[in-house]
Amino acid sequence: MIYSNRAEWLNAKDKRVLLFGMSGLGKTWAANLLREAGWFHYSVDYRIGTRYMGEFIADNFKREAMKNPFLAELLLSDSVYIASNITFDNLAPLSSYLGKPGDPAKGGLPFDEYMHRQSQHREAEMAALLDSAHFAQRARDIYGIENFLCDTGGSICEVVDPEDANDPILRALSQNQLMVWIEGSDAHTAELVTRFDRAPKPMYYQPDFLARMWAQYRAETGEPEDKVDPDTFVRWTYAQALAHRQPRYAAMAQNWGVKIRAQDLYLVRDAKDFTSLIADALPK
Repeated sequence: MIYSNRAEWLNAKDKRVLLFGMSGLGKTWAANLLREAGWFHYSVDYRIGTRYMGEFIADNFKREAMKNPFLAELLLSDSVYIASNITFDNLAPLSSYLGKPGDPAKGGLPFDEYMHRQSQHREAEMAALLDSAHFAQRARDIYGIENFLCDTGGSICEVVDPEDANDPILRALSQNQLMVWIEGSDAHTAELVTRFDRAPKPMYYQPDFLARMWAQYRAETGEPEDKVDPDTFVRWTYAQALAHRQPRYAAMAQNWGVKIRAQDLYLVRDAKDFTSLIADALPK
């Protein structure tokens, strides 16, 4: 670990942290809090949606616009400009591009196209994670900001092997930042499932896991690929995905970093509280 004990962390001139865990447990909330306190906030999802998948997203908008004769004419004459407006707090353009598999009449994608977009996201996420060290250096060199927080997506555990001591991404990340798992309780998990059920959204999953879920769901329902309800499928998959990810997060914390409890993070009110919370997670 970049900080091997409590004293090293507290005495460090530049504090560099990478938060990981299930979406909805406070990563971005903590990042916003620290940004207001002068920390540099690097969002992996934002980087994915702008640097690595921005062109895919914009081209998808253009394909839809070309189906409308009025918009098509304007596009072909370069009279309008179409682009996504991704922000730290609004990643809807990225989610809409990833999409959901199933019935096209309900907004679903053919499964092969869905998997293709998942593959694009995988490559983008791996690159965006590795970019974090570069942005920590940029924050110091350009802005004079020494404290750095990397806000990762919930799918980080899907693109690394936490049990592999030579995993290239985890080695690079752990050499530059303290990896901190935000561990949720069973109650948090139940709330996340309920929240997702109200508004199911596209997510990235490991291809083997996703193919297995797709085959299992269709075997249980007997539905052909083009009749699967996209929202129903992703709701069905989500709870199983949380169970799939939990041990991977735990292994990342055990082998590559530390963990804090979500309920303790919720008590943080400023950068000093955050620094103390991380200190308590490190060996003495």
